[in-house]
Amino acid sequence: MIKIYHSSSCSTCQRILKELEPSSKVILQDIKTEKITSPQLDAMAALAGSYEALFSRIALKYRSMKLNEKVLKEKDYRRLILDEYTFLKRPVLTVGSKIFIGNSPKNVAAAKVALST
Repeated sequence: MIKIYHSSSCSTCQRILKELEPSSKVILQDIKTEKITSPQLDAMAALAGSYEALFSRIALKYRSMKLNEKVLKEKDYRRLILDEYTFLKRPVLTVGSKIFIGNSPKNVAAAKVALST
């Protein structure tokens, strides 16, 4: 199964989706309107190696909640992502046992290759 977790209101996600040109067999989940479930997040973390790898420190709420002043643990990252979609580093693309997290050019290029195979 190929799935892309994204936010439709995020201009970066929109740009990357346009660049990736996902086929109709790719499942798109707008995490703003369809919340990430615990099993989905747990599966992503298993592929990524941690919840922290999925966590976005550039989310506006990160500083406003003063999370930058706290020492967060894996359970904290998990809870925060489930509670607030903005904490998921976006987009997240899963292709079988591979995961591509975030919007770095290198990551987007690798995701594009994975989608074309």
